[in-house]
Amino acid sequence: MKFTRTVIPEVFTIEPEVHGDRRGYFIEAFRHDKLEAFLGHKINFVQDNESKSSYGILRGLHYQMAPAAQSKLVRVIKGRVLDVAVDVRKGSETFGQYVSIELSEINKKQMFVPRGFAHGFVVLEDDTIFGYKVDSYYSPENDRGIIFDDPTLNIDWRVDKKNISLSSKDTKQPLLSAADCFSITDALYS
Repeated sequence: MKFTRTVIPEVFTIEPEVHGDRRGYFIEAFRHDKLEAFLGHKINFVQDNESKSSYGILRGLHYQMAPAAQSKLVRVIKGRVLDVAVDVRKGSETFGQYVSIELSEINKKQMFVPRGFAHGFVVLEDDTIFGYKVDSYYSPENDRGIIFDDPTLNIDWRVDKKNISLSSKDTKQPLLSAADCFSITDALYS
């Protein structure tokens, strides 16, 4: 497995070693020991989630506040997405900045989205299956979000806005300037 930090060092990608032959391929999609060694702290994923979506579906930007803050390890099983993590930790040097990475069934990259980051993705190919692990259960009372087209974030989603489809929840998210945000200590791991 190859771990690569992004321009926001807390967000990183993981590329598994692909063993392929005439029968197909084999990868180790997750190694707890290697992830913890790279992170430098313990992590306990408690739930796996999966979604199937068509081109232009945008899910996000979502996060949960403490005490239910979540880290996510995300990947595409089938298809392609543009995956985005936005730093929502007030006081952070990278507050309001984002990382975007294309994840696909071809490149098999995964992205680690730590606590204190909003997460979202837009689907770039029909019938895309997206999977992710979280280290805290879904908590409706701690659920928060940011509107996907916040002009201060200026995220290039690579899909024309007229082709983007949102849930009713995601059409009502606030701008970053009006959103509940983390302090640096809220995002710490215990």
